[in-house]
Amino acid sequence: MLNGIAEDPENLLRVRLGVLPLGTINVFARELGLSLDWRRAWGIIRRGRVAAIDLPQVEFTANGEPQRRYFAQLAGAGLDARAIELVNWNLKKKIGFFAYVVAVMSAFRREPSSILIDGLLQPISGEQVLVGNGRFYGGPVVVFPNAKLSDGLLDVCVFPRVTWRTVMSCALGLVIGRLHKAGGARHFQAASFTLTAPTPAPLEIDGEKIGELPARFSIRRQLLQVLVP
Repeated sequence: MLNGIAEDPENLLRVRLGVLPLGTINVFARELGLSLDWRRAWGIIRRGRVAAIDLPQVEFTANGEPQRRYFAQLAGAGLDARAIELVNWNLKKKIGFFAYVVAVMSAFRREPSSILIDGLLQPISGEQVLVGNGRFYGGPVVVFPNAKLSDGLLDVCVFPRVTWRTVMSCALGLVIGRLHKAGGARHFQAASFTLTAPTPAPLEIDGEKIGELPARFSIRRQLLQVLVP
C-alpha cells in the first residue's frame, strides 16, 4: 500500500496513511504510538489527526531492472534479511515471533558478507547493517535511540561482526535495555548512502526481503501523511 501511494506524487498530497496493527510485531504502529488493539487503532484512523513524516526510499536492481521501493520504519542487509528469507510461514502462523528466532539460527549457517557503507562521513564496513526511520526494530526494541520520523535523516546501525557472541551480547542488551550499544554496534545518521558487498547479500525493508545489494538509500523529508493519536 505504501509503495502504491508514494509512486504517484499527487497521492502524497491527497492520501493519508492509516495503520491497523494486524501484523505479527507491528513495529510501525508502535512507533506512531498507536494502540495494538485494532479497534482502538481504527478509532484513531476515523478521528483523522494528521502528521507529516519522512519517506525513505531504496534503489536497487532486480532481474536486471532498476527498482525503487519505499518503506516506513526500517530496512536491513545481512543476517536479518537472510532470516526473513528463511522464515517458515506455516511455523510463523503457529508460534509468531519465535519463527524469526528459528530462522536466525538457520541463517547462521550461511557465510556472512562484508557490507560496505559509503556516503557517510567515512566509509565503514560490517556484516550486518540496520537502517531506521524511527527508533524501533523487531517490536518495542530501541535500536536507533536518536531517530525521529521527521528529521530528514536515516539512522544506520552497523555490526562489524555477526557471531554467536554478537547474538548473546545483543540478547543481554535487550534484557537491560541497551541493545543499541550491544555487539560493538556503531551508529551514524545520513540523508543518503549506498550499501555494496562483494558477495550476495540480501536486502529487506519493513520485514520483507526485496532483493540483494548493491542499494542506494535516501529520504524525502516530511512527504508522507499519516494518521496518528
